[in-house]
Amino acid sequence: MSFFNASMPRPNPNFDDKDFWNFCKQKELRFQTCAVCEMARHPPTPLCPHCHSFNTIWKKSSGQARVYTYTVIHHASHEAVTANLPYVVAVVIFDDIPNVRLVTNITEIDPKDVQIGMPLEVWWDAIEDGMHLPRFRAVKGKI
Repeated sequence: MSFFNASMPRPNPNFDDKDFWNFCKQKELRFQTCAVCEMARHPPTPLCPHCHSFNTIWKKSSGQARVYTYTVIHHASHEAVTANLPYVVAVVIFDDIPNVRLVTNITEIDPKDVQIGMPLEVWWDAIEDGMHLPRFRAVKGKI
């Protein structure tokens, strides 16, 4: 069972981000990285905003992250989230892949206990058709 119910809109991959979502299906958190200057970026783009190269690789992250910023949602914007209110939407940063920020949910914690800088670990939320979404939870023993 996924974090949000089945009526929640699902990712709709496009040409630029389809590789990111394909890695997520395999439960791998990978970010597009320039093969020339090694600048990581997310969301994926056709060319590096730093050196303008079109050459890319997909660098694997350990999934260890920290809260960069967050908000607690108290009002449902979609019926699929009603059962989870209140819930946390966060921007997380990664120790092993600088410059990348990912918008995600922090789960398995009372929203009032979330803190900027809190260490997190990825977990894979199985939705439909073999797709998995990266969500995050506090590292046990670190809160």
